[in-house]
Amino acid sequence: MSTFRFRVDWEGTKIGFQEVSGFSFEHDVISYEHGAMAESVPMKSPGKPKYGEITLKSGMFANDEDSMNWFNAIKTDDEARRNITITMLNAKLEPVIVWEVRKAWVKKLDPASLKAGSSEAAIETMTLCNEGYTQKMV
Repeated sequence: MSTFRFRVDWEGTKIGFQEVSGFSFEHDVISYEHGAMAESVPMKSPGKPKYGEITLKSGMFANDEDSMNWFNAIKTDDEARRNITITMLNAKLEPVIVWEVRKAWVKKLDPASLKAGSSEAAIETMTLCNEGYTQKMV
């Protein structure tokens, strides 16, 4: 599967991003040793799940203040969290994998670096915390 075709939708607003990363799933490990297990290996069980922070990168455009407005809104409004859908697309632009991200908020907003003599595009990086996500194969 190619990874260069994808779509990001945050509650109705479709925004073009050039990179999405940070999807990771992990469980805490609960280790248990019984008193009679002096010479055996501890038993291990899955604990709480952990979800990675998601990083989005996009070009900066004049009059595009949505990222900064969202970053500022979360300071005073817990309702500013957003559910986000990230969809990987095939060559026919049909969904292949869908990630449903719950209650995301902007942890870090990193505007483009300014560099004289460079003709690189201005790229903004946004890091999102979340309360988990699901991955569905379509």
